[in-house]
Amino acid sequence: MSNVQSPDWNSFGRAVASEKWRRQSAEMGSAMTRAIVSAAQVEPGMHVLDVACGSGEPAISIATLLAGTGEVVGADISPAPLQIAAQRATQRGLTNVRFQEADAHRLPFPDASFDCVTSRLGIMFFANAVNALRETYRVLKPGGRAALLTWGVMGQPYFSSTIGTLLRVAQTGTIPEAARKMFAYGQPGLLAGQLRSAGFEHAEENFTTVDWTWPGTPQEVWAYFQEVTVPFAPLLKSVPPEKREQVDDAVVQAIAEYYDGEKVNFGAKINLTTATKQS
Repeated sequence: MSNVQSPDWNSFGRAVASEKWRRQSAEMGSAMTRAIVSAAQVEPGMHVLDVACGSGEPAISIATLLAGTGEVVGADISPAPLQIAAQRATQRGLTNVRFQEADAHRLPFPDASFDCVTSRLGIMFFANAVNALRETYRVLKPGGRAALLTWGVMGQPYFSSTIGTLLRVAQTGTIPEAARKMFAYGQPGLLAGQLRSAGFEHAEENFTTVDWTWPGTPQEVWAYFQEVTVPFAPLLKSVPPEKREQVDDAVVQAIAEYYDGEKVNFGAKINLTTATKQS
């Protein structure tokens, strides 16, 4: 296991904030969700596992696409977001999706249970990615497909305008290890290599840019970022009180460069990787 302190994904405050910003967050992440759902290549009747599903995506979108057939299981190590996910599925009238607490390193499912495994912005935080991928391999049926979406490099608008500006203005603090892990798979070949080490075939990385658009103001983006972006919490808390206002103003100004008067149009650099289990 890693000796890096795990982010507190299960904090009550984060769960409340996720619900508070639910509509805006869903719209901002919709292009990522569409991208991984497309890469998963799901078909009617499939059984799909969504690992580190958080508050429900892409599990809910996949269940919707399956139109009442098959089954989708959304798994996450933290129970609080799973409660939100279950509520969202119920509100949509979905009967082919369920959510349960599970550790990606010890999945509580029999061998060869699923036709497809997805994970959206999750694998970067696994304590031992190769071991977790071996578990993914184990629960896949022969010929099954894995679709994994991660952040690309940190040097992109969303993080440069927020964290980059904070570091420049505050001139204190460092990026926490958990936050640096978010961008590990911006390094070409790393995730594909780990998949091959776990037994997968035909591992293909696709580095691309998708829409990452906030339907609101720069001030809202900054408030949202501080409330839900758990890996950066120690850095955010390290800002000296006397520099807090200066940092806030500078970050909002930096975000405003992407604001068109209605939406903040960042764009997100991602790594969308797929692989298959030998038939």
